Amino acid sequence: MADKHRISFEPVDIEMEVEEDEKILDAAFRQGIHLMHGCREGQCSACKSYVLDGEIQMERYSTFACNDAEVEEGYVLLCRAHAFSDCTIELLNFDEEELLNSAPLQEVQAEVLEIVRHTHDIVGLKLKQAGPAAFEFKPGQYADLTIPGGDEHRSFSMATTPSTKDHIEFVIKKYPGGRFSSLLDEGIAVGDTIHLTGPYGNFTLKKGHVLPLVLMAGGAGMAPVLALLRHLSETGDTRRIRFYYGARTPGDLFYLDEIRALGDRLADFEFVVALSESSDGVEDLDVIAKPGMVTDVAEAREPELHRTEVYLCGPPPMVDAALALAARQGVPDDQVFYDKFTTSVHEDE
Repeated sequence: MADKHRISFEPVDIEMEVEEDEKILDAAFRQGIHLMHGCREGQCSACKSYVLDGEIQMERYSTFACNDAEVEEGYVLLCRAHAFSDCTIELLNFDEEELLNSAPLQEVQAEVLEIVRHTHDIVGLKLKQAGPAAFEFKPGQYADLTIPGGDEHRSFSMATTPSTKDHIEFVIKKYPGGRFSSLLDEGIAVGDTIHLTGPYGNFTLKKGHVLPLVLMAGGAGMAPVLALLRHLSETGDTRRIRFYYGARTPGDLFYLDEIRALGDRLADFEFVVALSESSDGVEDLDVIAKPGMVTDVAEAREPELHRTEVYLCGPPPMVDAALALAARQGVPDDQVFYDKFTTSVHEDE
C-alpha cells in the first residue's frame, strides 16, 4: 500500500489525505472535494496551484499550461501532481460554493438503451444505470465513459438532469478515427454495458445568482447547455435567457422541438442559431437564424453582455472567440463559465 500524506488547502481551510500513487486532483474527487479543473491531462492550467510547503512531483504535462519558470517558483498542476510529504497548497482558482457541494466520484455500470443519429456527425447515446443507487451529478457536468474492450476512456457531458431517473443522455460528435465515436456506427449496440465514472466539471449554474444568462454552444457543446436549459425549465427560472447555437448549415441543427418546448416554459427565452456556411432550407425550421459565426451573431444582439452571466461550451476555436468577445465587452471573469474540449480525452466530443 502506498504511503499517505495530508494535504492542506489555503485559503479555504480544507484538508484531505492523498496516497503517493494517486494524483492530488483524483484524491480530491474521491473525497467529494470539487477543485477547479478542466482537461485533467495537464494541458489547460485550470487546476494550477501554488505549493506553500511540502514535496510534490508532477507527471508529464504541457509547458503551455505550466512553464518551467513557474514550476521552479512552486506552481503545480493538481491533475498531474503526486505528494511525497504532507503539503500546504494555495488554490489560485476556486469556487467556494462548489468545493464541498458536489457529489463524490462514482463508478457505475450502465446499459446502452438507445443510439440516436441526430445529424450526419452528431449521435445521441442513452444509458441506463445498472445499479440500485442513482448516479449523482449537477446539470452541466460530464463523465468518463470507458471504451469497450480496453481501459481508455473518453469524456462526454450529460445532456439530462438528475430528475431524469430512467436514463442518462450524452451527445457525441463523430470524428474520423475517433476511438469511442467510431464504435457508435459499428461496435456498440443496445444492451451493451459501458463503465461510467464521474461527475466532473464546473460548468454548472450557480446558486442564488440573478443576472440574465447568455448561453453559447457549438457541436456537441449542445449537451451541457441543454442540461442547463432543462434544469432552468424544471425550476421555473424567471431570468432573461438567450441561447446562441453555432452550426454550418440547417442540416446540422437538432433538438429544435425540445428547445422550443423548453422556451415556452421559461419566462423570457430566445433561441438563435448562427449558420456559418449556408442557410438554405432554414425557413422551414421555425427558428431565428442569422448568417455568420455564433460569436459575431451574439455580439450584434447582446450590447449589454457585461450585465449577464455567460456560459460557453464547444470546440476550442469557438470558446476562444467567445472568451475574447466577453473580454472586449468587459464581462467580469467571475461571470464567465466555459467548457472547452482540449485534449485527446475529449477528441470525440
